[in-house]
Amino acid sequence: MEFNLSDYLSRRKELVDKKLLEYLLKSKNDLSKLHESMIYSVMAGGKRLRPLLCIASCEVLGDEIEKALPVACAIEMIHTYSLIHDDLPSMDDDLLRRGKPTNHSVYGEALAILAGDALLTDAFYFIVDEGISSGLKSSLLVEVIKDIANASGSRGMVGGQAIDLSLEGSKEVTIEMSERVHSLKTGALIEVSVMTGAKIGGANSKELYQLNSYSKALGLAFQIVDDVLDIEGGGEIGKNRGGDARNKKATYPSLIGLENAKRMAEQLTKDAVDALRTFGSEAAPLREIANYLGGRAY
Repeated sequence: MEFNLSDYLSRRKELVDKKLLEYLLKSKNDLSKLHESMIYSVMAGGKRLRPLLCIASCEVLGDEIEKALPVACAIEMIHTYSLIHDDLPSMDDDLLRRGKPTNHSVYGEALAILAGDALLTDAFYFIVDEGISSGLKSSLLVEVIKDIANASGSRGMVGGQAIDLSLEGSKEVTIEMSERVHSLKTGALIEVSVMTGAKIGGANSKELYQLNSYSKALGLAFQIVDDVLDIEGGGEIGKNRGGDARNKKATYPSLIGLENAKRMAEQLTKDAVDALRTFGSEAAPLREIANYLGGRAY
């Protein structure tokens, strides 16, 4: 039977959304607006790319998605925290995210900062609390937490954001420097989504190598396409266009030209799919996710 990506994404996204809302409502404190602010951004929409990659990678190895679901949701919480903080006036100063007013536009800067802090911290509690309940071994949980913390902090996403800010307005940015920024700022969380799902699924060293190659190519392709969409727009962009140019960011289109950036994203998408060549039909979700994401700029 032919694989239906739309149906797959819809069903898996429903699982993630249900689990996220269940957790956030369970921990809600009625004495403050903090959880209202957290729920506002987490449930504001989005493709749920990172949790879906985590789940799909686990499925490639034939394991139950319930084992990966808590980790997948935690990664989405961390991603949402990063969006809340990125949108702040001291960062990208955006007023629109996922087609809705940004968190600080609705709840104020102070509560937006706290909501982001809480989502990041609670994500690790969620991994341990729900991970143990789903039957994951303690040694695996420790490894997963280490990987996600590494991808989220100064060695990953936060470090990439810091370098990106330091390069704003610079005329000395090279393609290698830009690739380094994006591999940390965007790629690290995409890569860890794939790799943690694979580890939960019991991947061997060869399978981990292949999935790591897939995730690296996909992460870079995703960022390049985002750079293109910031210029050309698209029905799903969900935020103000032209933010990169306003903030004088060094993007792939600005460094190598718009058409070259599109060709680079296309090649990286092919590389990602090719990395899965030894897997069978069980890898169809990962293949089609790559093709879908790589084709957003066309």
